[in-house]
Amino acid sequence: MSSATTPQRTFPPLYQSSGEPSVDKLAFFHILERLKTQKRTGWVDHNVPGPESISDHMYRMAVLAMCTSDAKLDVSKCVMMCLVHDLAEAQVGDISPREGIPKVEKNRLEAEAMHNFVHEMLHNSPAAQRIETLWKEYEEGESPEARFVKDLDRFEMASQAFEYERNHGMTNLQPFFDTSLPHLRHPEVKQWGEDLVNEREKHRSAQEQS
Repeated sequence: MSSATTPQRTFPPLYQSSGEPSVDKLAFFHILERLKTQKRTGWVDHNVPGPESISDHMYRMAVLAMCTSDAKLDVSKCVMMCLVHDLAEAQVGDISPREGIPKVEKNRLEAEAMHNFVHEMLHNSPAAQRIETLWKEYEEGESPEARFVKDLDRFEMASQAFEYERNHGMTNLQPFFDTSLPHLRHPEVKQWGEDLVNEREKHRSAQEQS
């Protein structure tokens, strides 16, 4: 699908605080539902049947983080980071490169969404500050935990692509592997990626022989 035929993305209005912390906190809890119902754009664009939601993606990342054997990582931080790294998409959606929104503008929209959550909905509470700190750490990508979670983001996407190939016989998902697995850096996640490649090759061989 070319950007010329793609409808322009529209964004819901930012939430305005009611001045009542209990009301505004419930508004935040409710906006999280959008993560459960919004489908990941890349899969929609490739006509995947029943594509995963944004929260589906974040949930498996969180469990993957729990499976690491790297004792140097703060696993609890990694799990929480997995659960907030795409939180801004509850407001702006899953913006894909083909939509033509410049990266600088995408970053601005996501930062604006997070500021709205933190200040208008959660009133800059300690919980809000924890969420914001984790999100910013991931975006900056400097800490070992942030780099690890970024690799989980890549690996989870490749895993999902293979599952769609296997479950639906799809043959147009190679770009999802090309943009993820070659960029893995954490040794353990890199090994998971190699294992996934081997599994995919075995599946393809079995399909060709059947």
